[in-house]
Amino acid sequence: MLSYILRRIAYALPITLGVTIICFSLIHLAPGDPLSAVLPDNAGPEMREQIKIAYGFDKPLPVQYLLWLKNVATGDFGLSIQSRRPVVSEVLPAARNTAYLALAAVLIGFPFGILMGAVAGYTVGGWVDRAVTSVAVTGVSVPHYWLGMVLVVIFAVNLGALPAMGMGPGGQSSYAFDWAHLRHLVLPAITLAVIPAGIIARSVRATVADIRRREFVGMLQAKGIGEGRVLYHVAKNAGPTILAVAGLQFAQLLGGSILVETVFSWPGTGFLLNTAIFTRDLPILQGTILVLSIFFVFINLVVDVLQTFLDPRIKRA
Repeated sequence: MLSYILRRIAYALPITLGVTIICFSLIHLAPGDPLSAVLPDNAGPEMREQIKIAYGFDKPLPVQYLLWLKNVATGDFGLSIQSRRPVVSEVLPAARNTAYLALAAVLIGFPFGILMGAVAGYTVGGWVDRAVTSVAVTGVSVPHYWLGMVLVVIFAVNLGALPAMGMGPGGQSSYAFDWAHLRHLVLPAITLAVIPAGIIARSVRATVADIRRREFVGMLQAKGIGEGRVLYHVAKNAGPTILAVAGLQFAQLLGGSILVETVFSWPGTGFLLNTAIFTRDLPILQGTILVLSIFFVFINLVVDVLQTFLDPRIKRA
């Protein structure tokens, strides 16, 4: 098992290194002089020279990358062009807020998707299967931003039952897990949960239906084994596939919430990315994309390892 984990880590390292190269290249691929991309609008000649030396723009490109990588490894992502604060102090709170939102979406969408898919897989061809499939396809097809605006109009504007924006009293600086703050999570979490719930439901339905057609299930039923025990064996065999799909969807929740966070003004990484794009704050873009990418690689690594516990055949393959 240890050798398999080390091998998976070895596979993840080149991917992570490739992501750092892409993030570093952002500042050089931007239109114009790379120095201008990190300078405030009111920068004078003296400030230009200071920042040129600080960012290493006076050195060859490979040397610039290695210096940047060294700084990133020590947690120094540079300064935000807009706020002049360290990038890490902007990105980490935003990543924490996105994690809150993603975990809330997981608690809402994943159990619902798994349950719907399992029921549909057990009733293939029946009206329940057709109804679940229709709901899942609809959920996958609905755009995040449209669903978010509909929920805001219904529950925030018309009913006044739930807030439409922000994180609650005091904002992110004084966030607490009480109803005054958690109620701000409800609408964005539901909006974010719909698409992964539909994807998981369709995947679980296909997996369960396929396993139920296998020979060992018929043998168990022929031996008179109870349906509960048969269900246990079906769930055990479906576990690795469900884990893989759920892990991928969780990783996408962390990185794919830009529209939802913008609609609900949730100060996460998606909202931060959107702001950085419009203000051309390239250090923030670099730091945010790098942090999200590392999260994505890490989650996939964890999913790979957990799958081997559920199905040792994966390790042998």
